[in-house]
Amino acid sequence: MKKKYDLIIVGMGPSGVFCAYELIQKNKHKNILLIEQGRRIECRECPIEKVGKCLKCKPFCSITSGFSGAGAFSDGKVNSYHLATGVKDNLYMGGNDGPSFRAALSVEEIKKLFAYTDDIYVKFGGNKELTGLEYADEIKKMQDKAKKENLDLIYFPIRHLGTEKAHLLYAKLQKYLEDNDVNMMFDTTVSDLIVENNEVKGVRTVSSFNKDEKNEFYANNVCVAVGRKGADWLTQMCQKYNIANRSGAVDIGVRYELPDEVMKDVNKYFYEAKFVGRPAPFCDKVRAFCQNPSGFVATEVYDNALTLVNGHSYMDRKSTNTNLAILVSHKFNQPFNKPIQYGINVAENLNQLGAGNIIVQRLGDIYRGKRTWDFELAKNKVVPTLKTAVAGDITFALGYRTMTDILQFIRSVDKVVEGFANPDNLLYAPEIKFYSNEILLDKHFQTSVKNLYAVGDGAGQTTGLIMSSAAGVQLARFLEEKF
Repeated sequence: MKKKYDLIIVGMGPSGVFCAYELIQKNKHKNILLIEQGRRIECRECPIEKVGKCLKCKPFCSITSGFSGAGAFSDGKVNSYHLATGVKDNLYMGGNDGPSFRAALSVEEIKKLFAYTDDIYVKFGGNKELTGLEYADEIKKMQDKAKKENLDLIYFPIRHLGTEKAHLLYAKLQKYLEDNDVNMMFDTTVSDLIVENNEVKGVRTVSSFNKDEKNEFYANNVCVAVGRKGADWLTQMCQKYNIANRSGAVDIGVRYELPDEVMKDVNKYFYEAKFVGRPAPFCDKVRAFCQNPSGFVATEVYDNALTLVNGHSYMDRKSTNTNLAILVSHKFNQPFNKPIQYGINVAENLNQLGAGNIIVQRLGDIYRGKRTWDFELAKNKVVPTLKTAVAGDITFALGYRTMTDILQFIRSVDKVVEGFANPDNLLYAPEIKFYSNEILLDKHFQTSVKNLYAVGDGAGQTTGLIMSSAAGVQLARFLEEKF
């Protein structure tokens, strides 16, 4: 394999993959290299379905690492931002405001970019149908009801793939890149950047399986597209090479599980309803995120065996429960500027309380100021879909402010969706989103280090599949002129 490239892309999540795809369309792909610490998509398999527990797979969790990143094992919801009403809904949804999109493109250009990216998902097997388009009147009524409770209820048409279909779709994309002679290295970790006189020259790598197997690759341009899993590593690179960045918010919260029956109207009209509020007394931003009708609560493992909770939904396999994230955005003032480390500390404390497992607790027990016991969970009306979760008390580690925000938010949503605050509903913890280190970029996604680019969730620039994918497409268009 060559040692010198026009472009090296670190990470094969949606941003990196879609950047490579667009370079193929521009016939600018012959001398680029994608490097991924995880495995090929057909080799990614979570053993929890077979053995009934998380094995903390080494060297990396298949849920979070490998071709297409966490997208391959996500529930596969593609938000059609370009079809949403209102500029705010199109551009400002998620954990950040997408500054590079706004700096480089007009509103109409952004809409066209999202539409183009959405069409790629359809081309590779995504559903042509969009959910919710036929329920405009019902959606408006529910939004008005939410507004009376000081909640925003944001709606995007959604193209739902399902976890299994997302896996197949990305497998087709992987084959497409290979068929077009894109260079890809798997099971390889980028340990360091090579930077000289504030200009990137390449990357240093180490085998994911053999720490003695090291290498260096050089390139005229390097793009870091590491996703949320790589956010902490990217923060270290910023410190080492003085890459301009700023601390953003870290989202900390729970995965909430309740009966489909309670959520039937929301599931029917929206599929995923994005409630956003600022409950008293702290007025922090609290949002519902990643809703999975008839879905399953799942685990994902990060570096140092850090175990977080997530949710999946499938096209063919169904439960009788809906799960969703309830996340509180914490933004810290100086002198503290380590929001990612703060989130890691919260997760580690919860993992210790659960002996390395996710903790689950009944809402009613939190109201009563007590932990949940196994015998109580066994007779609970809402049967947990994550069988490896252990009954306990999440309030020991989640924090008073975070817990207060979550409970107030649940009470508010209950006035819009009756039964949302039922005492048998379940809270799993921790759920944390690590995109809080925001890399400062110019309008072409270039960092303060010359020829070093950053895109995706790990750079604090996007959230979700379509935004990350669109960022990769746009970066390829910027780079086209340089090749």
